[in-house]
Amino acid sequence: MTKWQKLTAQSFGEILDWAANQSWVQEMAACQQDAIWHAEGDVWTHTKLVCGELERLAEWSDLDRPQQLKLFFTALFHDSGKPATTCIDPETGRTRSHGHAAVGVAVARRVLRELDCDFATREAICNLVAYHGRPPYLLEKSSPELEVIRLSWMVENRLLYLFALADTRGRLAREMSRSEDTLHMWKLACEEQTCFDQPYPFANDHARFLFFRQQLSHPTYAPHESYRCTMTLMSGLPGAGKDTWLARTRPGLPVVSLDEIRDGLEIDPTDKQGEVIQAAREQCRIHLRAGRDFSFNATNVSKQLRQRWIDLAHDYQARAEIVYCEPPLAIVLAQNKRRPEPVPDKVILSLCERVEPPSITECHQLSVV
Repeated sequence: MTKWQKLTAQSFGEILDWAANQSWVQEMAACQQDAIWHAEGDVWTHTKLVCGELERLAEWSDLDRPQQLKLFFTALFHDSGKPATTCIDPETGRTRSHGHAAVGVAVARRVLRELDCDFATREAICNLVAYHGRPPYLLEKSSPELEVIRLSWMVENRLLYLFALADTRGRLAREMSRSEDTLHMWKLACEEQTCFDQPYPFANDHARFLFFRQQLSHPTYAPHESYRCTMTLMSGLPGAGKDTWLARTRPGLPVVSLDEIRDGLEIDPTDKQGEVIQAAREQCRIHLRAGRDFSFNATNVSKQLRQRWIDLAHDYQARAEIVYCEPPLAIVLAQNKRRPEPVPDKVILSLCERVEPPSITECHQLSVV
């Protein structure tokens, strides 16, 4: 059994006891919150209250064990970014924690990876942490219906709604900025758009792709699917097995490889990469102009990096497929050592901390290896 399987086989009370001994939780226990919004005190006190409120939800018993675990670990991590982001507003004297959700995602991903949590569960928890603060502010959005549609492809709106209820109830506030009425409106908006228990049903993959690029006039529109070719964008740490996957599953597919371009230009990975990137773009354009399927093989571990290549494919009316490779870190390090020119372990470990696994919102098709 993995560490994750052993931990989650325990009761929720035992999991809470395990968490209390973790360094990231001890930092939460030492982090005070705004006394008006969180009169209960420190972050860990609030977290324990939220965990308790989850189990008191009327819908809790209707959830299966995996769903309960996702919510419970979302509670554990949702404010784990506050110790690193909490400061006093110099104008108001109030305690603020701007950006704590994004930091909490990094904490959650690191801890869950160390526990050998499976990829799908880990990323579901991380996405719930990332967007846990959205439901209370639905009415501030210019198009609430688009907000719930967008989030339905990144989280399960039902779980997000239930967590928001527990988060709202798990606090003692002198000034309540969260109304449960707004949360119920979130649920109604999701149900009206048929995306409370499932992702919004776009007409086709291209409709979803254009919607997330903000190039779709209305989510019900069904654009014609006609592509000149497919670009398969590989993503993953050095040593994750991207070359092996291509050789095994796409033999004969032309590959634009940043590593091969660097070797040909005799440019070290630590040197400036402008010439390498320019050469790669030109090689991609040759395939795109010819309407030829091909793969672009690089680490592509951030959304920003991937976006520039997907933009290029879209400019040529190509279909964009992402293949993300993520074996356990120990395997990545071992496979990297067997490469002709291994990347230093410290570089891989540093990259690992910055990885943003791709989502289906970036492309027409996503495969996770």
